Amino acid sequence: MSIGTGSDFKIYEEQFFGGYVEALEQNSNAFNASSANSIRLIPNRLKGQYEQESFIQLIDGLVTRRDVTSVSAATDLAMTQGEIVGVKVNRKIGPVANTRDSFRKIAVDPEEMSFLLGQQVGKAVSVEMVNTALACVAAAVGGESTNATDQSAASVPTMTHTHLVTAMSLMGDAAGRVVAWVMHSKAYFDLMKQALSDKLFEVAGVVVYAGTVATFNRPVVVNDSPSLINTTPTPDEYITLGLVADGVIVNESEEREIVSDTITGLENLVTRIQGEYAYNIKVKGFAWDMANGLANPADAALATATNWDKVTTAVTDAGGHKALAGVHLTTQ
Repeated sequence: MSIGTGSDFKIYEEQFFGGYVEALEQNSNAFNASSANSIRLIPNRLKGQYEQESFIQLIDGLVTRRDVTSVSAATDLAMTQGEIVGVKVNRKIGPVANTRDSFRKIAVDPEEMSFLLGQQVGKAVSVEMVNTALACVAAAVGGESTNATDQSAASVPTMTHTHLVTAMSLMGDAAGRVVAWVMHSKAYFDLMKQALSDKLFEVAGVVVYAGTVATFNRPVVVNDSPSLINTTPTPDEYITLGLVADGVIVNESEEREIVSDTITGLENLVTRIQGEYAYNIKVKGFAWDMANGLANPADAALATATNWDKVTTAVTDAGGHKALAGVHLTTQ
């Protein structure tokens, strides 16, 4: 048991003490409009461990040539269903405990603990959701060779506009469905450097004078999520995702519950705060493998490509890859 005491606080002169709470610096503004709705956060209460949604699969050969000279029997085509499966992940907050004396010593009402902690919890929950969502969609899309390209061994291994075009080309004539880029700041600033070196006013000039980087009229979500870094090779590799609308959906499937309690029977009175919440992750075009990935999966399982099964299979769509969540680009 680790309970904070008065010695855990820095007591400053009153004029310098502003109740500052150290905040997490990672940008969590990646949901909904910020990502052109490619990463969506939806309040949607769901029972059980999985979210299962059926859909009518595309019928191959639905329209064919008709022989006007024949009266032979035609072959029936069957309508079939596929199933997209999302998985519920369960999270806890804390518990966090401090002696009530530790707050009195800094002239703060002990009840203010919940307010101070709430500032951190709101940010931390959002960051955690973003990291998990990106881990899932990166694993699912990255596991499909038709939707992934690795440019880390190219003559220019860092991010360039050419690499973005290569990634978009994986969608063929459906490249227009890519509505947003999600990339690590390393890749983003490499792209900015490359734009400055271009001898075109339309590219370099825009970076300097308008403060934007050319990304083919698609917004960029810059997020230093660990889900966008592969630290296994040397140097590190960075993942950039080109996502379609509703590429990955986070359903807040249960009410968040935060409780506080006063603990007695110790040398000092202690206030403890603890919380729980859960949400479902759904990746466009994929089903969570319930047999292999199981319920309430660990982070490593969520980031394992083989736990996400592609469920779009139309031959006319080159195996259904154009109907997936987007494209996956790897650079240094």
